[in-house]
Amino acid sequence: MPPMKRAPAKPKNMGKTVGRIFQYLSAHLGLFLVVIAAIIASSGLQVVGSYLLKPTIDNFITPLVSDPQNQELMSGFVMILVRMALVYIASGALVWLYARLMIFISTDALFRIRSDLFRKMEKLPIPFFDKHTHGELMSLYTNDVDAIRDMLSNSIANLISAVVTVVGYFVAMVMTSWILTLLVLCMLVVIMFVIKIVGGKSAKFFVKQQAALGKVNGFVEEMIEGQKVVKVFCHEEKTKMDFEKLNDDLCHAATNAHTFANILMPIMNNISHISYAIVAIAGAILAINSETFLLGSLVTFLTYSRNFTRPFGQMSQQINSILTALAGAERIFAVIDETPEEDNGYVTLVNAEYRDGVLCETDHRTGIWAWKHPHHDGTLTYTEVKGKVEFDHVTFGYVPEKTVLHDISLYAKPGQKISFVGSTGAGKTTITNLINRFYDVPDGKIRYDGININKIKKADLRRSLSMVLQDSHLFSGTVLDNIRYGRLDATDEECIAAAKLANADSFIRHLPDGYQTELEGDGSNLSQGQVQLLAIARAAVADPPVLILDEATSSIDTRTESLIEKGMDQLMNGRTVFVIAHRLSTVRNSHAIMVLENGVIIERGDHDSLIAQRGKYYQLYTGMFELS
Repeated sequence: MPPMKRAPAKPKNMGKTVGRIFQYLSAHLGLFLVVIAAIIASSGLQVVGSYLLKPTIDNFITPLVSDPQNQELMSGFVMILVRMALVYIASGALVWLYARLMIFISTDALFRIRSDLFRKMEKLPIPFFDKHTHGELMSLYTNDVDAIRDMLSNSIANLISAVVTVVGYFVAMVMTSWILTLLVLCMLVVIMFVIKIVGGKSAKFFVKQQAALGKVNGFVEEMIEGQKVVKVFCHEEKTKMDFEKLNDDLCHAATNAHTFANILMPIMNNISHISYAIVAIAGAILAINSETFLLGSLVTFLTYSRNFTRPFGQMSQQINSILTALAGAERIFAVIDETPEEDNGYVTLVNAEYRDGVLCETDHRTGIWAWKHPHHDGTLTYTEVKGKVEFDHVTFGYVPEKTVLHDISLYAKPGQKISFVGSTGAGKTTITNLINRFYDVPDGKIRYDGININKIKKADLRRSLSMVLQDSHLFSGTVLDNIRYGRLDATDEECIAAAKLANADSFIRHLPDGYQTELEGDGSNLSQGQVQLLAIARAAVADPPVLILDEATSSIDTRTESLIEKGMDQLMNGRTVFVIAHRLSTVRNSHAIMVLENGVIIERGDHDSLIAQRGKYYQLYTGMFELS
């Protein structure tokens, strides 16, 4: 009997979850039925193999002891041994067959579960990811999927096999001797009582161990991430003391958990041996005083009793694995059942060109974009994408009880550079998130080239925008691949031109393989400034009419910033640009600067007019100037 593990997390709706899993298995329903049949046949053959001991002993071995030269008995003895061997070989072959089939069935089911999960995640809105940590979502693909794999490939087959085996041996025991069967059941009650007492204590301490282990892992992760801070403030000794306390709690919980878990096995073995001895003694007395219960019956029954009790430990282990897997499956299905990002837009972004002064749709890239706007009367109109953006009394909060933006009204004419400044949490990034429709506006309207953005399909709206975020993310692949991510149909020449525009070409050519250099772990083999330059190049190759720069130069040193300033001016030329910046030197040439505080625009104007007002912007700017 295996050691008792910690109590598994239990699913809230087991029946529904099992039904969902079997929907994934239904693609191979025929093979699954073959698996069930093979499990039943294999378990049945094991019972048959044990039964053959009775005629082997009573009909051949016992007579041969008295008459060893009897050729007829010897021939029959050899034949029954051959039959017994064939039975066990067939049982083993069936085990191999259903194990292989279950691996195929489970692998295919997991492939489709992962595919459905990933496809759904790609359709989920940004607020969903705000509510779930990266580790929590990654756990779905690792821990939870792995638990389902173990259940489908091992636990289900083993549990069915254990149940069939127990039923088969129980029937065989009753048919052999109902008196000894009652004795075995009495000893089984003792075994289950011991499992409940000792195993319950073990499970309680395993829960404490997992909680302590989580604290230790979290502390280690936090200290690794903050190692520089620890060393700067010379807190190495304090950190070691804190770790030793957490580690001591883990050691105490683990010691108790494994103590009870490890003594369970010897206790179970000893009880099993005692049970076997009691049954053997009782069976011997019965064999001596019975004309029908012979030596062969006794040996066969002892084999039955040993094989009857063995699967109970296996069933307990498999049930725990199945409950854990079902709980994981429930979490996966909860994500799959999440409401996808809604998109009721019907205005689309198309390539366009002017024919005889009229804007028309075309199937090739012209550098001119248009909004294709179908109307209720069946007519179509085309509006050239200029990049005019207007906020009309917009009020927004990420949660209903907390408003982040209060009655925001602003406009950006095509080609203007609009900058947002203010303290952290003032609502600057929220404004750019609303332009992208990462979040929908409950109050007020946002218009893009005169069209309410709620009417524009989200994918088309976002294709008309390009963002450079404060924390830029690079993907696995080459430098060229990461630049091309801005527009997948861009040629190598267009990507290189975009890199030159962002002044990234020089450092790229100094990399080991130039544009074909493979990037490691989110660009860990590059400096933060170089990562940001690639992000700017990626935005440049997208060639959008509207550009959003969210602290785009925050990770670039002053020298690098001066190098890309000209390239950024070229990139922004002819585009509507929204800039969020803490370095106020980067917003001086803006057409309009919005100063936000607590979600309200408290000042607006160009640099000179705001300086002349000697208000909040003046205080921020002069403060930055003094710091510089």
